[in-house]
Amino acid sequence: QVQLVESGGGLVHAGESLRLSCAASGDINSAYAMGWYRQSPGKQRELVARITSGGVTSYGDFVEGRFTISRDAVKNTIDLQMNSLKSEDTGVYLCYAMIYTTYWGRGIQVTVSS
Repeated sequence: QVQLVESGGGLVHAGESLRLSCAASGDINSAYAMGWYRQSPGKQRELVARITSGGVTSYGDFVEGRFTISRDAVKNTIDLQMNSLKSEDTGVYLCYAMIYTTYWGRGIQVTVSS
């Protein structure tokens, strides 16, 4: 059984930074992709960033170079460094892992005030 627990969210002002972390337990070594989605009010869930088992990263178009995803295989964490945050980045950020099925964390709130 895989469990994902997010941390690091909170309230910041526009232009500031946050670092989200997703702690994974269970057999995630066979995960072929892990990453982050977000759910913003009135919008569909959208991909923020993902990283494959081979280290290939991809980002949502709205990221525009502001975010960086990384994976620590020893600590079993997926981190998302978010810089130059905007008010439209406000939402619930969810960690996920794709193995033979998709596992999700419970999500963590990120609020960016303008």
